[in-house]
Amino acid sequence: MMASVGRKSRGHPRSRGRTWSRTGPDRATLAVVGVVCAVAGFLVLGIVLGPVAIVCGRLAMGRTRAGHRPVPAVVALVLGAIDTLLALIRLAGAPSGLGLL
Repeated sequence: MMASVGRKSRGHPRSRGRTWSRTGPDRATLAVVGVVCAVAGFLVLGIVLGPVAIVCGRLAMGRTRAGHRPVPAVVALVLGAIDTLLALIRLAGAPSGLGLL
């Protein structure tokens, strides 16, 4: 009886393509990092942290374009885009001369 249980479980191994790499961060961690970067980007270095939040949010969503998307990943993506846009507007409106400091 025990031999059939062991044999059955070995008959259907997981495919390599479906398993997540154990060496990299998981999707939930990337989503949280993206949200933290997006929120911090509103305060300082939005031009750097905004794109980082976009990349983390996109990686956290995975490769699927349809179906369930984790909320923190979408929040990171949207806030990162807003953050980057606001940083670019601030840079465009900044005075070009350093004598005004």
